[in-house]
Amino acid sequence: MSVAQKLYEGKELGQFGHVGLITYMRTDSTRVSDEAIAEVRQYITGRYGEDIIPEKPNVYRAKKSAQEAHEAIRPTSTEFDPEKIRTHLSAEEYNLYKMIFERFVASQMKPALFDVTEVDVRVDPTDPALTLRASGEVLRFAGFLSVFKDVADSEDDAAANDKALPAMSEGERLDLLDLDTKQNFTQPPPRFTEATLVKALEENGIGRPSTYGSILTTIQTRDYTVKEDGKFKPTALGSTVIKLLCHSFGDIIDETYTARMEEELDEIAEGNLDWVEALREFSGKFNKDLAKARDEMEHVKAGIETEQKCENCGSPMVIKFGRFGEFLACSNYPACKTTREVEAPGSSSEQADEEQIDCEKCGKPMKMKRSRFGQFYACTGYPDCRNTKDPKLLKAGIGNEPQPPCENCGKEMVLRSGRYGPFFSCSGYPDCKNTKRVAKEWYQAPPSPEGAAPPAADSE
Repeated sequence: MSVAQKLYEGKELGQFGHVGLITYMRTDSTRVSDEAIAEVRQYITGRYGEDIIPEKPNVYRAKKSAQEAHEAIRPTSTEFDPEKIRTHLSAEEYNLYKMIFERFVASQMKPALFDVTEVDVRVDPTDPALTLRASGEVLRFAGFLSVFKDVADSEDDAAANDKALPAMSEGERLDLLDLDTKQNFTQPPPRFTEATLVKALEENGIGRPSTYGSILTTIQTRDYTVKEDGKFKPTALGSTVIKLLCHSFGDIIDETYTARMEEELDEIAEGNLDWVEALREFSGKFNKDLAKARDEMEHVKAGIETEQKCENCGSPMVIKFGRFGEFLACSNYPACKTTREVEAPGSSSEQADEEQIDCEKCGKPMKMKRSRFGQFYACTGYPDCRNTKDPKLLKAGIGNEPQPPCENCGKEMVLRSGRYGPFFSCSGYPDCKNTKRVAKEWYQAPPSPEGAAPPAADSE
């Protein structure tokens, strides 16, 4: 969204000066002005020919909830071809602008036409149930695909040949050259990424293009989810909040209700619904649920009880939530202030089968923990041992080999992770601020099986 904002606000394009490259981007409208339609049709004719333009401009049906106050997201002018202004854009700006430009041009072209062939191969002439089916397609008219292929390269031609069937005739006998059997098991639905979550919100009519970014930010900053390998996983806090809200406010914490609320707000804006009546309907339902929640909702601020006992006073331990996630605390607080860490999200089930990581300093096992800077491994011997490890560096095989001591003070060099990548620093910091870069050849590939030493890196 920040890259799109820069394209919208404008870029310096040399002789063209400061130019806004796209229209307002926080909209889901499909409406395009007549001037833009005329310009893009002229552009298509000049570059791709007249046979690819439909007789009448393509008009797309807008969703009922679309923000029609703005045009669809499109380039401000086809004069600014992506390749023409590429040198004035960053890589991210170029890629996003190119996608918007090509989608807009393709939207005003004829559809692509394929010849599709299906062949049924009878395995046993006496048993019609034993039949194999093969299908192939051949592109006859590129249509809007001309924009994305921009006349196919060799890789596209190879892919097209894979989809084409060889010449066959009815009744022809085929020889079995190979038989490959594969068993597939039902897989659980994949976890949401940012893109699939926005798609789900859009399909359910929840939110607007201007609110998607804040939704993705909120569920992370409030510790409801944590992102692992680009996918959202609920934290214990997030699961608890949803469980409590769905139990007491199930008729409101619902996709269909949220989508209906969006429609009601549009109807109020259009003057088709009395806002007082809409608020009266909502407050009646909400006040009823709120009274129910006061009496029945579980009170978790004091902590969620567990079967674990405090090692100091024997009182039950409860799960509480802090700014860095959940932790175990003695229920006898403040008389007893014993606390313990609980397993970080994703460490209980998925990491249980992984190889245990031991601290090279004291030999005790290391445990996954989480802070506002992300996840990390910490020695369970804390505070006597404060050794930590970055999971990403461990996965890449970095830091498994012993390092020579600091050449300035003789203390141990430890692996750390910074904004510019991994580096070694003296454990005597801040008295000794010696650091050493990790060579790119080392952290881009795991060490050899023989445990070869990492490439040399200059001191900084």
